[in-house]
Amino acid sequence: MSTSDLDAQRRILNRLRRARGQLNAVIDAVEGGGSCREVVTQLAAVSAALDRAGFAIIATAMKDCIANPDGTNRADDITTEELEKLFLTLA
Repeated sequence: MSTSDLDAQRRILNRLRRARGQLNAVIDAVEGGGSCREVVTQLAAVSAALDRAGFAIIATAMKDCIANPDGTNRADDITTEELEKLFLTLA
């Protein structure tokens, strides 16, 4: 992912790192014989964190498209149709 919005990139990376930590907790719970409730709760948290990161990535790309609709000076030459498809994969 390439973005000119460094603040958005930082927020997305923070979300992904949180998801990684939650996934580690799921793995630890499974390895340690954690309860079904504990494992599923942590797994739901991982899923939600990844979804939020994905939506943030798409939102950033959409902002780039709106700011520069002709695609010049965009590092990623993604089309609005591709963005819509990506969005729908997360929905």
